[in-house]
Amino acid sequence: MEKTLSNLSQQLLEKCRSLGIMLATAESCTGGLIAATLTDIPGSSDVFDRGFVTYTNQAKADMLGVDPDLIEREGAVSERVARHMALGAVKHSTAHIAVAVTGIAGPGGGSTDKPVGTVHIALADANGNSRHEKCVFKDASRTEVRQKTVVRAFELIDDMISQPVTA
Repeated sequence: MEKTLSNLSQQLLEKCRSLGIMLATAESCTGGLIAATLTDIPGSSDVFDRGFVTYTNQAKADMLGVDPDLIEREGAVSERVARHMALGAVKHSTAHIAVAVTGIAGPGGGSTDKPVGTVHIALADANGNSRHEKCVFKDASRTEVRQKTVVRAFELIDDMISQPVTA
């Protein structure tokens, strides 16, 4: 998986560089793994602006401006919270696009509605457009959930920059 993450990161950085796109991340369940994977590549600073590791609900509110009432109503692991995290990361950075992830990596913490392996991935651009995908990585270890989230986040970023939303 490590080689795959490195290769995907390199390809994504090259594509963003060629398009003049700057990225930011807002991460909960991955704990900064997306940012770490990107910054493992030398020269990534011309594409990667910053990463927010917002593991707690308070951090999501303080660093990204996510409304604590929204988190209380819908839970930190939800589409709306993920979208607000991505929008907050764009707002609090110089990035053109931000990716946000929030989920349950396990092995505990799951429920019937949100089993272990549930991850919400959202992307937002500087124009306020956002996209979302809910993933459920069944029967995956904590490490696998986190790695699969990084891979899917990279794929979704690539899709967004390949087919931008026009306002």
